[in-house]
Amino acid sequence: MTDQAAARHVLFLVSSARAGGNTETLARLAAKTLPATVRQTWLHHAALPLPDFVDIRHSGDGTYPLPEGHGKTLLDATLAATDLVFVAPVYWYGLPASAKLYLDHWSGWMRMAGIDFRPRMAGKTMWAVSMLSDRDTAQAEPLLGSLKWTAEYMKMNWGGALLGYGNKPDDVLADAKALEEAKGFFAA
Repeated sequence: MTDQAAARHVLFLVSSARAGGNTETLARLAAKTLPATVRQTWLHHAALPLPDFVDIRHSGDGTYPLPEGHGKTLLDATLAATDLVFVAPVYWYGLPASAKLYLDHWSGWMRMAGIDFRPRMAGKTMWAVSMLSDRDTAQAEPLLGSLKWTAEYMKMNWGGALLGYGNKPDDVLADAKALEEAKGFFAA
């Protein structure tokens, strides 16, 4: 076991509007393949709602106040992780609103005194686990594009995307291709 493997900490950010939905099921199956030495943290955006993001970059000195409550919880977890996994079903071809709002808050976190958010995010790895209710995986491209561009901007690594098909609860369990890909997803 390497020190890097022992220090790995994967943050799963679940943004589905349905508790225990297909996306989370697929992510949990993939997470089972992580070595026992890898720390896992699972956070649900629905349980940690963020306030609307207000852009104050051009007001006053442009410095954002330190977050409190759920914002602080999410900021601290984000900075503590080595890997961020967006567990996000495709909603209208993009990210669910809660995942997009979380990313909007990154704009403020980058401008908070003493946080050094962007430099501290560099080198982390971003992943996506997502579900579509259509077999055409091209429909996930807007969601994946948002995450890939974010990773690039933040100088993060892109780990990849695990896509499944499902509409009704537990449909993913019939997606043999996604279930097989889940087995080695985090080893890629």
